[in-house]
Amino acid sequence: MTTTQDLLDIGRDRLVPVYRQREMVLERGRGSRVWDNEDREYVDFSAGIAVCGLGHAHPALVDALATQAGKLWHTSNVFYSEPPLRLAEELVAASRFASRVFFCNSGAEANEAAIKLVRRHAAAQGRPPERRVIITFHGSFHGRTLAAVTATAQPKYQEGYEPLPQGFRYVDFNDLAQLDAAMAAGDVCAVMLEPVQGEGGVMPAADGYLQGVRELCDRHGALLVLDEIQAGMGRTGTLFAHWQDEVKPDVVTLAKALGGGFPIGAMLVGERVAETMQYGSHGTTFGGNPLAAAVARVALRELSSPAIAANVTRQSQAIRDGVAKINEKLGLFSQVRGRAVLKPEHAGKAGAILDHAAANGLLLLQAGPDVLRFVPALNIGDTDVAEGLVRLERALESYLAP
Repeated sequence: MTTTQDLLDIGRDRLVPVYRQREMVLERGRGSRVWDNEDREYVDFSAGIAVCGLGHAHPALVDALATQAGKLWHTSNVFYSEPPLRLAEELVAASRFASRVFFCNSGAEANEAAIKLVRRHAAAQGRPPERRVIITFHGSFHGRTLAAVTATAQPKYQEGYEPLPQGFRYVDFNDLAQLDAAMAAGDVCAVMLEPVQGEGGVMPAADGYLQGVRELCDRHGALLVLDEIQAGMGRTGTLFAHWQDEVKPDVVTLAKALGGGFPIGAMLVGERVAETMQYGSHGTTFGGNPLAAAVARVALRELSSPAIAANVTRQSQAIRDGVAKINEKLGLFSQVRGRAVLKPEHAGKAGAILDHAAANGLLLLQAGPDVLRFVPALNIGDTDVAEGLVRLERALESYLAP
């Protein structure tokens, strides 16, 4: 009989050790609860790092996948199939800005496509390579492929992979004056940013900042690329995060919750760049496959509903209030909102708290060594939120115990 320890040993011995995984083997899930192979139950406040926006085993997603699996799995992009065509049509209609869509398999791939697109657009305008700079922001995260990790302005993700691709420039997030100065030479072809930085500590764009970035892009002849891989698909209470700032981007990248847990990424492009990439200029073997597209169509429909938006607003407030109440008792955090920032005396301890959370039946995330991150399913119910907060308090008490 294979034991949990046997499986953990296989993971240690056979998987490339690029992750620090908890000492558990998850087996099944339903809604915002998951169970491991020893039948221990957990409240899930992580949702696969903001991927399972509708929770686990959502009936409509399961039905879409099973139905499509009985029809057609893969054709390659040499041929059309209906699910990606319908999904493209629905994304364009939902986006309020896009004309065309490119499908891929992940957020990193979507960002790679966007990087290639803005460079190719600049080339078509006659700009030489040295005038095709892309500005990104300190604290950003855009993926792990070589160009995407270079766009990610965090040295810890880049170290050891040099030489990195050229043509990226970094500035501080939420500093319009610094961005303006970085664009003054006229060599910037695009600005790429997350409306809410995820891995950078759950840092939202300040009020009016995205509008200011749009204005600077227009003034300097640059494209605006919004990475909504984590912040999009309802995570901030609207289907797209940038809607709240009334900004019209040139490119938006999506992934994570778009597939509800099934791998898919997308690059949405506005009219200005809709014809930039032509036959042979980019591609993917599995991107936009019928299985992923069929599931994403259902996820998009569900995540676009007013009920989801209302639930996000209500439950995010409940979690903030609950964490703030816990903090009044334990005094562990210096800030509480969609994140909880540890006080200096607990700096670097977020990972340890995650271990205590798992031991107390709660799956939680961090965003850097000092920040706890809460990204539950967007349809999470009152009972799961309440129970998750109870388990969080127990975990924090356990962490603080001498």
